Amino acid sequence: MGRIIRAVPNLFTLSNLCFGVIALVFIVNHLPLVATLLILCSALCDLLDGKVARQFKVISEFGVELDSLADVVSFGVVPALQLYEAVPHQLVSTLALLVFPVAGALRLARFNTHPTIGYFEGLPIPAAGILIGLSLWIPALHRFVPVLALLLSLLMMSKLRVMKF
Repeated sequence: MGRIIRAVPNLFTLSNLCFGVIALVFIVNHLPLVATLLILCSALCDLLDGKVARQFKVISEFGVELDSLADVVSFGVVPALQLYEAVPHQLVSTLALLVFPVAGALRLARFNTHPTIGYFEGLPIPAAGILIGLSLWIPALHRFVPVLALLLSLLMMSKLRVMKF
């Protein structure tokens, strides 16, 4: 029974990753806005994996690393590719495609090696990824989304203190 309980948070994390992979399929099939709904599903799984791990007192290094890998896909690669598909290809959208997931990965690596208590250092990648996905639902914002992605990339890598909820 203990093994099953220890596996539950990782099942939520793997669900986060699966939603991210399915979102990529929608993007390559030219349905980038549908991917936003899957990013939100990923976010719910990301929220639950941590809550369940703390509730059952089964937090592990493996779970933390797995969570970061899933987050890079669901909240880094997916929104970057989603942006690239939705916004006409320009230099700035190509730059955002590259910079956004890299900034998210760097932010996660810093968090994993230097965890903080009570706050995040830098904007968390789920928040940045959700903002990109939601902003693409407003066509009037499309030409500004690549710049938003670059700004969010800077905020993820910054030393800005963001309160944990």
